[in-house]
Amino acid sequence: MRSLLEPWHELDKRLSDLHELAELAALEEDGDSLEQEVRRELQEAQREYEKLELTSLFSGEHDASNAILEINAGAGGTEACDWAEMLLRMYLRWAERHGYQAEIADRLPGDVAGIKNAVVIVRGTYAYGYLKGETGVHRLVRISPFDANKRRHTSFASVSVIPEIEETEIEINPDDIRVETFRASSAGGQHMQKNETAVRLIHVPTGIVVQCQNERSQQQNRATAMRVLMARLYERQQQETRAKMQELRGETRSIEWGNQIRSYVFQPYTLVKDHRTGVETGNVLAVMDGEIDEFLHGYLRSLAAKS
Repeated sequence: MRSLLEPWHELDKRLSDLHELAELAALEEDGDSLEQEVRRELQEAQREYEKLELTSLFSGEHDASNAILEINAGAGGTEACDWAEMLLRMYLRWAERHGYQAEIADRLPGDVAGIKNAVVIVRGTYAYGYLKGETGVHRLVRISPFDANKRRHTSFASVSVIPEIEETEIEINPDDIRVETFRASSAGGQHMQKNETAVRLIHVPTGIVVQCQNERSQQQNRATAMRVLMARLYERQQQETRAKMQELRGETRSIEWGNQIRSYVFQPYTLVKDHRTGVETGNVLAVMDGEIDEFLHGYLRSLAAKS
């Protein structure tokens, strides 16, 4: 509670001091330098307030948890695989900018370029809270670098974000898990390529399959895969609960492939637009370099407005 309240108390004190300084600047004959200082301090206080306001929007049970982010290339072959890798880089750059640790737990390369699938664990306070709104289909429109005729292509990739769950929150019967080991296909030296360090876990009752091959030892890969499996089983449990509630309310909603949450247009103009919140920007290159805060914040504010 102290860690939540102290920043607000500090901001309140800072604004009181600024108020006194502004009054002092108004009384002085040559208060220009003081006025400039007040303006600078006020801008910093505004930024701090916006940051604290966002943390107050986190109301979900697991918003403060680490996030498990999965990217899957859609239909479209090499184009879709390249787009999936572009999204992967975008999220890795965002995590780096905010001081989060991002670990690639699994990565399946495309046949020609890009990736077919990747699983990333983002570790840090409120990682899931910030990223949870990224779940959905992301659409890219550009002139394809893989098309000799320079035609415009539309590609899709899906993103799924779930919270990393504590072991005490969900129980898994060891008899329900089938463990398979295989040689890692990712780069990692001769040890990883010659030994069966990669692990695949299959939860027999649900058919959920999780694999990890980026760690150097089989034990580490198994531990990481188990964390991802627990998170997916928890998310499945939550989805079943929500489905039952919707059935009781008489509501029917379907999320189908192609119902994109955000479009990224490179040609004939540059625009990134979130179709849920209306947030948009023309600086598509900055977005692809990890500057996605305005979209994350817009989604959080839209959730708060709805509730």
